[in-house]
Amino acid sequence: MTIFYKNEQIAFGPHPRFEGVRIAKLVTKDQGQAIGVSMLEIGAGVEIPVHTHEQELDSILVMSGRGQAFIDGVWREINEGDYLLIPATIEHGVRNTSQQVLKLFIVHSPAIF
Repeated sequence: MTIFYKNEQIAFGPHPRFEGVRIAKLVTKDQGQAIGVSMLEIGAGVEIPVHTHEQELDSILVMSGRGQAFIDGVWREINEGDYLLIPATIEHGVRNTSQQVLKLFIVHSPAIF
């Protein structure tokens, strides 16, 4: 099955776990896919706390904005165009340190949602 969204069809809603974060689920495991694809909008000053995924890796592209990502035990600056690959079981987190929305494109393998 091919999945195609026009930009105006991408709908964001509240993230199920993180207040101040909006999510657009583009590809989900319910669609029979081996990966999950989503976009996040993280509000100004909002942090997704340091956490791990037992099975899923995170592939993250910063689409716009700036902030910090917790990788390799330290908070590092991230900006538009930066890319991160976080293997399963590795601690990571993201926080928006700006006054603009931090927008991320994320692929989870296998799918979380």
